[in-house]
Amino acid sequence: MASAARSASRAFLRSSGARPAARSARFALPAQVRASTRRGYASEAPAGKSSSFGIWGIGLAVAGGAGAYFYLNGEATPKGPFVPTQADYQKVYDAIADRLANETDYDDGSYGPVLVRLAWHASGTYDKETGTGGSNGATMRFAPESDHGANAGLKHARDFLEPIKAQFPWITYSDLWTLAGSAAVQELGGPKIPWRPGRADGDIAACTPDGRLPDASKDHRHIRAVFGRMGFDDREMVALCGAHSLGRAHADRSGFDGPWDFSPTVFTNEFFRLLVDEKWNQRKWNGPAQFTDKGTSTLMMLPTDLALVKDKAFKQHVERYAKDSDVFFQEFADVYVKLLELGVPFKSKPEDRFVFKTSE
Repeated sequence: MASAARSASRAFLRSSGARPAARSARFALPAQVRASTRRGYASEAPAGKSSSFGIWGIGLAVAGGAGAYFYLNGEATPKGPFVPTQADYQKVYDAIADRLANETDYDDGSYGPVLVRLAWHASGTYDKETGTGGSNGATMRFAPESDHGANAGLKHARDFLEPIKAQFPWITYSDLWTLAGSAAVQELGGPKIPWRPGRADGDIAACTPDGRLPDASKDHRHIRAVFGRMGFDDREMVALCGAHSLGRAHADRSGFDGPWDFSPTVFTNEFFRLLVDEKWNQRKWNGPAQFTDKGTSTLMMLPTDLALVKDKAFKQHVERYAKDSDVFFQEFADVYVKLLELGVPFKSKPEDRFVFKTSE
């Protein structure tokens, strides 16, 4: 049932531009669609123990960014290193997809959007000038980075992935978080996101300073400053902002409130179409400046969102993506892969990336 609903929603939203109908305040999709598809520190899995009589159980020892581990036999003799293959990572992907399909008690019915945000925020701290930050290290496990304002609420995503980490202790947190972000895009009807392993977990010393992630209250100059520090051009900046097709803002986290479009658990180009086609009025409420659509007064846009259509250089890309979902999907996939790999010292080549099979 979940797979059929997922396929149906993808087919519908990739068709000739049909617009989802306005929904209730939570914009919940039908239950069968929600089941197929947002925004603490987690400790490592406990090591195994040996008995005083020298009888060893089966133990797993996490080692390095590749996630190697040793299987210990009855005499505690290592049989050799385990090197995960694409099939092993596909199993991790499948476990994430399974939890997404069955854990539907978050926001509009899916943890998918908050997994995308976790991968985005873990990666978006990269500074090309100093070579610091990025997904390598998974330093959001530690305070103060976990307490940065831009990361409010991401404990939900990290906790969601803890059972997966326990099931596959050989994978690093930094590989797990980025793989989960890729899986979420695909499982919510988005494009294929090629991915490769090779990230190593860091310690608290590698935490990045606050202020490296976008501030939604700012304008086009802030967007270029923040994304430019990571090494992106205008086209890539706009494409990455398309992640706002998923999920919603929360007043108790960012201060902002509401979803960006009518299908917050399905990846589409609606964010861009709404930016171009709808009239946006400033919301009158006891909160930070944000905007609501004139048609239903149920959607939300941030100041940084509207900056994409106020700036002529940005707007040309907004209009391209609004008109052509396929173009947006392809360009988003390319830049999302780039984002997740910023600053990672891979030993593999780009052509070695895995393309995971989406759940049926």
